[in-house]
Amino acid sequence: MLKRYQVLLPDWLEEYIKYLADKYDLSFSEVIRVEICIAIVGTISKLHPEYKFGITPEEILDMIKKAIQENTESDEQHRILSQIYFETRKAIEYRFSQEKKQKKK
Repeated sequence: MLKRYQVLLPDWLEEYIKYLADKYDLSFSEVIRVEICIAIVGTISKLHPEYKFGITPEEILDMIKKAIQENTESDEQHRILSQIYFETRKAIEYRFSQEKKQKKK
């Protein structure tokens, strides 16, 4: 389920997100979601190096690069985005479980 939030962005960040949205035919919101997910995966991989991702942050970036170079169809773009969201959700759930264990101690 998607929820609506208001986020204040500096002009330079807005310009970059618009650029990505136009270049890859995604919505402004979709670009923000993907960028946040990529950042989260990168952060959790550093905070919890023991966590085994189904796909590594490097593989995510390689998938995105390949999709860009090959001008991937929207169905394939959707599959890639879904995989990124899935891996991010799993990583977040892992982080939450680790935080709960720390609190119990």
